[in-house]
Amino acid sequence: MQSHGRLWQEGIGDAIGFVAGGLLGFWLGQWVGLDVFEPGYSVASLGGIVLVGLGAGLGRRLMRNWRESRSQADDDASLGP
Repeated sequence: MQSHGRLWQEGIGDAIGFVAGGLLGFWLGQWVGLDVFEPGYSVASLGGIVLVGLGAGLGRRLMRNWRESRSQADDDASLGP
């Protein structure tokens, strides 16, 4: 069973990746003219929403991959010669 500290690290890491990715998706949408906050359900609004969602999901996934690679590197180092 995992310790509470490990679970907190996973939760905080996922949250950071999710928010950072969502913000990057939002800024990318603003840069290409896809405004999330445009009134109604226009193509620009929906495109911006899709970019924020993709960014958030990718950010979370990248954070998990990074954390897992660090965990494996720590495990490999502890085995040592």
